[in-house]
Amino acid sequence: MEKAKVYFTDFRTSNGVGLPEKLKRLCRKAGLQTMDLENKFVAIKMHFGELGNIAYLRPNYAKAVADLVKEAGGKPFLTDCNTLYPGSRKNALEHLDCAQENGFNEVTTGCHVIIGDGLRGTDDCIVPVEGGVYCKEAYIGRAVMDADVFISLTHFKGHESTGFGGALKNIGMGCGSRAGKMQQHASGKPAINKPVVNADLCRCCKRCAKECGSDAIFFDTGKAVIHEDICKGCGRCIGACSFDAIHNPNDNANEILGCKIAEYTKAVVDGRPHFHISLIVDVSPNCDCHPENDAAILPNIGMFASFDPVALDQACADACLKADPMPNSQLSDNLEKPDWHHHHDHFMDSNPNVRWKETLEHAEKIGLGNREYELIKF
Repeated sequence: MEKAKVYFTDFRTSNGVGLPEKLKRLCRKAGLQTMDLENKFVAIKMHFGELGNIAYLRPNYAKAVADLVKEAGGKPFLTDCNTLYPGSRKNALEHLDCAQENGFNEVTTGCHVIIGDGLRGTDDCIVPVEGGVYCKEAYIGRAVMDADVFISLTHFKGHESTGFGGALKNIGMGCGSRAGKMQQHASGKPAINKPVVNADLCRCCKRCAKECGSDAIFFDTGKAVIHEDICKGCGRCIGACSFDAIHNPNDNANEILGCKIAEYTKAVVDGRPHFHISLIVDVSPNCDCHPENDAAILPNIGMFASFDPVALDQACADACLKADPMPNSQLSDNLEKPDWHHHHDHFMDSNPNVRWKETLEHAEKIGLGNREYELIKF
């Protein structure tokens, strides 16, 4: 297989050329505008940041990409899907409020924000996964699949389960509807927070039962109880609960989680033009889904772009592994512990239980992309 091309530029600037312009030049060099964008709906998938977390990519970068799409005659929109967990992005209204508060609007980005899986995270499409081992079908936000062209704009950082949050994580998990996230994270069976009798959580409003598509929720004890044998794992109950009483147990092994993310990514990009951008900046140890961001574990490295999301993630990972850890960070603190088992892998030394190589191996195996790449610097 021919090596994929990954384009790279650092964060150094010259007089009159700021980082948004430098990102535009990178994308032009990498071929973004060689795609047929004329009158096409173009989804730009990114993370708008959880409230309290300020490590997410600035709206200026989103505008740079949207401007390139419009220059080529396309119709861009920013998108992400609702979260599975309670937080500031668990339904479309709160998600849009969060995006606005974090600076994403038509003025700052030059395009609209559309939540990909609708009001409650249930507006999805069932998409076949060609070559899928763990997922034969994927549940993807409808607005994501309605787009003619797909672009990912990723903040590359650490992650407590997948090692790093790169293009595959941004696409695969990020584009999954609530049911899709359920399928990836676990067996798809939600659980009422324990203890169920906590009146501050379950109010016995029975809204979850009205939304349940399986008639799996009962109130024999005066609190909601999900019958595991009946539950199909659609996740509608999580979106229905206004009191954050229902959550997903997240019991999938990280290795399997990564493989499912790769398969979901394939479902999203198969059969249509796609392009991918990652910025290694403000490399926090955990996901931007956290309502906080700890000190960066690695320095700001640069901007990467490619038509191949697997090669892109591999190139970003390689660049991170070559970098020196930042002092006074979770990574450096771990490495300084006298009894620490050194993994010689920054992602594993930051979060020892993670798996990331298996994700890229599986992605290559199912035909999503190529881990072998040529890095083109300019």
